[in-house]
Amino acid sequence: MLSRLRLLLAVSTIGVGAPCINGCVRPILTALFQEERVCEVASIHDGDTMRLSCDGEQVKVRLYCIDAPELSQRPWGQESRDRLRAIAPRRVILIRKDMDSYGRTVGEILADDSKRENLNLALVRNGGAAVYSRYCNEGRYFRAEDNARNLRVGIWRKSGLHQSPERWRHR
Repeated sequence: MLSRLRLLLAVSTIGVGAPCINGCVRPILTALFQEERVCEVASIHDGDTMRLSCDGEQVKVRLYCIDAPELSQRPWGQESRDRLRAIAPRRVILIRKDMDSYGRTVGEILADDSKRENLNLALVRNGGAAVYSRYCNEGRYFRAEDNARNLRVGIWRKSGLHQSPERWRHR
């Protein structure tokens, strides 16, 4: 029933939004099809990638809005991964936002408890990752990064390319 309702809403939205199809429809459809799934953390590869087990399905997740140093950016990449491992509980909630070009789910990860802490945001807040400004336009992430920079925590305690992993990957 819920799937039919979402389909009806999507078709209605497309019909109404036809004049602005490129700029309007995708954000509306993305919001309509965001799903929450309770999952178990199977593994954490690095500071912005994890594998979850959701109802028996293995899901590789790229954390939304953040960019962590690569593992080969020693010691920053390992520190970022270890920070994520330290804050990630065994059970989490995956909020699917998109799929990336590698077929990974892009999502926000929340702790599956009464606090529902956003782990993506917590990682930025504690200096484990930078905001991936190319794919993020949410002010709360930029405010968290500004605060971490001002406090000089994590990747912000010493300047270098580990603060902009995208530039490091394309050097």
